[in-house]
Amino acid sequence: KALPERGKIGIFNRSHYEEVLVVRVRGEVLERQRLPPGKRDQRFWKQRYDDINRFERHLVRNGTVVLKFFLHISQEEQRRRLLQRLKNPRKQWKFEVGDLAERARWDDYMEAYEDALSATSTRWAPWHVIPADHKWTARALVGALLAHALSKLALKTPSVAESDLKAFVKARRQLEREARER
Repeated sequence: KALPERGKIGIFNRSHYEEVLVVRVRGEVLERQRLPPGKRDQRFWKQRYDDINRFERHLVRNGTVVLKFFLHISQEEQRRRLLQRLKNPRKQWKFEVGDLAERARWDDYMEAYEDALSATSTRWAPWHVIPADHKWTARALVGALLAHALSKLALKTPSVAESDLKAFVKARRQLEREARER
């Protein structure tokens, strides 16, 4: 719904990519969007990919670092995780019965993902496909890529104005006095 302001970090789960994934596999979702009439053919999807690429290009030109990660799990690992959710009462909240219907469309989703990743992996906003069957591996890879991107930003700790430093001395003394009085 909103991009982070300059100097802030935002994390999105899918975001505008939903418009070329779920709606592509489940045409009924696309039709409920009340789009103008027209064919939903290759040209339609190419235009959507082009819009995404232009949007991300605009972000990068305005100083936003765009990092895209596709956490790829195998169909067997997905089955295992869904079973874990059903068996563990503390994880059942993560399960939806509709997950099984979507799982039945695995091949359609894989095709939609492959097309979307291929069409929207650009020089300015490349996709990073992360093997995610083992969560620790996925976390390590994403963490390394994030750390690398952050290191290139040359971030600095904000400086404190001289006038604030004097107020900080008074504040420190007050807090230390409170500790002694207890």
